[in-house]
Amino acid sequence: MYEEADLLPIAALQHLSYCERQWALIHLEGQWAENRLTIEGAQLHRKTEAYEVEVRGDVRIARGLRLRSLRLGLAGVADVVEFHRLPEAAESGARLAGLAGRWCPLPVEYKRGRRKIEPHDEVQLCAQAFCLEEMLGVALLEGAIFYGRPKRRRAVALGEVLRVHTETLVARLHALAQEGRTPPARYEPAKCKNCSLLELCLPNAAGGGRSARRYLAQALRDSEQAT
Repeated sequence: MYEEADLLPIAALQHLSYCERQWALIHLEGQWAENRLTIEGAQLHRKTEAYEVEVRGDVRIARGLRLRSLRLGLAGVADVVEFHRLPEAAESGARLAGLAGRWCPLPVEYKRGRRKIEPHDEVQLCAQAFCLEEMLGVALLEGAIFYGRPKRRRAVALGEVLRVHTETLVARLHALAQEGRTPPARYEPAKCKNCSLLELCLPNAAGGGRSARRYLAQALRDSEQAT
């Protein structure tokens, strides 16, 4: 069990899943830069920043709900958690203060773009589910991700493979945070071209095992060609 002071942000898991160096630049060095993708993502999340509850029939929609897991050492804020009222005879589900009956929580994460090949978004959602399970004493079978393109929600099964993968990343997150060292850059075109930290990371200059001498020689050649 972790202490409150040792809790790490849930959002860091997605950065770590995408690129360990990106995670370190943001969460260890405090560096950040905007691009079109990050701005669009911020606009999509703006409606879920302040905590509020909306009721739609037998569904209570909580936006900006604070989450934590002392077992995993995580804390954060959920975009949306839907609480669906269960039938009166239900024995499972969560008890909510001041409300009768039992409720089934459904975490919903909002993402600006399309579904990714790698499970970066699913990891963040699964971590939120871990927090809800610990806080409410329930077992969750699924969550959901809403993608800004094509503005559609996708159900995500919280199966064993995703759970193990997420817990492995959480352990890696704490190990790297304790080590406190930024990993070396490594250029990966598919990832780097969309990263807002590209000009801060400089993977072509610092990564891939390139020596400073070769980098300077290439920079001089590029400069001569430009003139």
